[in-house]
Amino acid sequence: MTTFATPTRTQVPDEIARRIVLPEGHSDNAALYEAYRWLRENAPLAKVSVDGYDDLWLVTKHADLMEIERQPQIFSAGGGEEKGTHNPMCANQAGDAFTKQLTGGSLRILDALPYLDPPEHSTVKDVAFDWFRPANLKKWEDRIRVIAKDAVSRLADGPRDLDAVQDFAVFFPLHVIMTLFGVPEEDEPRMMGLTQELFGTADPDAARDDVEHQSADAAAQQWAAAIADFYAYFDTLVEDRRANPKEDLATLIAVARQEDGEYFPKTFAYGWFVAIATAGHDTTASTIAGMFEQFALHPELLESVRTDLSLIPNLINEALRIVSPVKQFTRMAVADAEVRGQRIETGDRLMLLFQSGNRDAEVFDDPDTFRLDRRPNKQIAFGYGPHMCIGQHLAKLEMRVFLEELLPRLTKVELAGEPKMIQTNFVGGLRHLPVHLTLR
Repeated sequence: MTTFATPTRTQVPDEIARRIVLPEGHSDNAALYEAYRWLRENAPLAKVSVDGYDDLWLVTKHADLMEIERQPQIFSAGGGEEKGTHNPMCANQAGDAFTKQLTGGSLRILDALPYLDPPEHSTVKDVAFDWFRPANLKKWEDRIRVIAKDAVSRLADGPRDLDAVQDFAVFFPLHVIMTLFGVPEEDEPRMMGLTQELFGTADPDAARDDVEHQSADAAAQQWAAAIADFYAYFDTLVEDRRANPKEDLATLIAVARQEDGEYFPKTFAYGWFVAIATAGHDTTASTIAGMFEQFALHPELLESVRTDLSLIPNLINEALRIVSPVKQFTRMAVADAEVRGQRIETGDRLMLLFQSGNRDAEVFDDPDTFRLDRRPNKQIAFGYGPHMCIGQHLAKLEMRVFLEELLPRLTKVELAGEPKMIQTNFVGGLRHLPVHLTLR
């Protein structure tokens, strides 16, 4: 018989639990990072109760995040053998009830990788895994560089004052991924709008007119409505690529076949397309915006990397750590387990706080400081284990090429106003970042 330790638990203050679990609690980065720090030092694996939500274990330490993510057979994204019985997004109870009503009882609103468990996850991931390998991405570097050169030229010719997020950071990675994906440029504003609706469930500026915003399930309503609009667009794309294949990522996914030779159901293509059209640029945009902020706060950082472009990979890695654009996902234990001496029971939910793990002082010296010389840098901004982001190498390639084109011309970055968090939802968020840019 397996026995589990029952250590004394530290009571987590309600304000800290609410700060982390509620989407609106993420509107203040300084307070959020302080809440993470308190948990790491006082209750690194803590079970909390917040009204309207299932009880959650808050996982704040780098080692625990890695331990959980490397064991999907125990810590499930989508419910394990009972598919659709767990939501990897931290929705409230009203939101999950809305989703079940919409789907006929399932929490799997998307046939996308974040909702899947092995072996199904592995089968679906293999559809495009080779396309995202670094060796295969090299053939796209010249095309990405053309896009980067054009973006930098428009920056140089544009207004000196701009919002680093809304006026630039989101559009470069969006144009890159849509170009490689095969979505026409004229449709990019539609993709941007839907992404803002999907990732802006707690942002009044991204609110949809067809959502009851005062209801407890408003975030889930908006999530579902944005997905439905994505589906309507991508259905046409799937049909077109199956009838008229092209040399693009959309075709690779649309014509993928199962072991029996039949196409995957179109919902799996939709799941890929939604993930690529949203997370494929949103996380990169957040990281680029974070770099602008660091350049403004630390001019010596800009000067160091501008005069030595070989430091760009270090810059990207540290920006990913300090920004950690994906805040969290949740997992459900499908068997009893022990983590950090705590008994995790079957059915318990765990909130994986990647932003906290990336500021863990046991792994990162001086974790709240942006350090260009940080080596090793064991950041887990892209997750860990089977669910590690498949697009991480493309994101790093985009940022490297962009910085190689921008930095030789960029002489100064200055903050022009207070940053404001936007697009806060279950998983991540962006901030308005008003800056002055000076380019030679």
